[in-house]
Amino acid sequence: MHEIIPTEDGSSTLYVPQLDEHYHSVHGAIQESRHIFLHAGMEYFLETFPERVTSSSPLHILEAGFGTGLNAYLTLIRAGELQCPVCYHTIEKYPLTTEEISRLNYPENIGFPHSGLFYQLHDCPWEKEQQITSDFRFCKHRQDFREIHFPEQFHLVYFDAFNPDVQPHLWTTEVFTRFYRAMLPESLLVTYCVKGIVKQALRTVGFTLKRLPGPPGKREMLRAKKTLPITHPTP
Repeated sequence: MHEIIPTEDGSSTLYVPQLDEHYHSVHGAIQESRHIFLHAGMEYFLETFPERVTSSSPLHILEAGFGTGLNAYLTLIRAGELQCPVCYHTIEKYPLTTEEISRLNYPENIGFPHSGLFYQLHDCPWEKEQQITSDFRFCKHRQDFREIHFPEQFHLVYFDAFNPDVQPHLWTTEVFTRFYRAMLPESLLVTYCVKGIVKQALRTVGFTLKRLPGPPGKREMLRAKKTLPITHPTP
C-alpha cells in the first residue's frame, strides 16, 4: 500500500517507499499538474495550433502514466471549460487500488460538482474507449511503455513516468521512439524531467527541445516537438 502524503497546495499525493518516490511534487500536486501538462501542454497547443482542433476533430492526448488520474481529471475539466473536444488515451501498468483512490482528495480541492467524474475515470474498463462527457472521450491501457504500438494520431503527449533515477528503463531512446511514432507531425510532448540523459534520448529520436520555467519547487521543465525523422530502426 502506498502512503498518502499532503502537498503544499493542499492536494494529496502518494509516496512509494520501495522507490523512495512521490507521484507528484510535494510543493503541490495540483499546481504541478496544471503547470506542466495543462498550461505548457494542452493550453499552449490550442493557442499555437487553433486550426488543428475543431468540433469534429478532437485534440488527441496520450498520457504516459495514469497513476492517480490527476492529469486526466484536470484535462477533462479544462476541456469542458474550453468546450474543446478531447480524445484521451492513458497507459498504466500498475493501477492503484480502490482504497488508495478513495483517499485522494482531488475532488474536494477542485470542486465537488466534478467529483463523480474523478471516480468515473478510475472505474472505466481497460482497453475500451468511453464517452465521459460531451467533450471528453477516454481510454485506459494496462501496458508497459515499452510495449505500446499506436498509429500516428496524437497531438500531445503527457510524459509523467517516475523519474529516471528510479525507473531508467522508461526514459530510453526505445521508449521515446514508440511515442514519437504515435505522434502527428508538429505535435508536442511535455514532461517535468530535464535530466541530461532524457534530453539526449529525446534529441536522438528526433525531437527539438525547449526548456521552460518549472512549477514551484522545480526550476525547469521540458517541451519537445516532433519535427525530424527517426534515423534508427523501429523497436
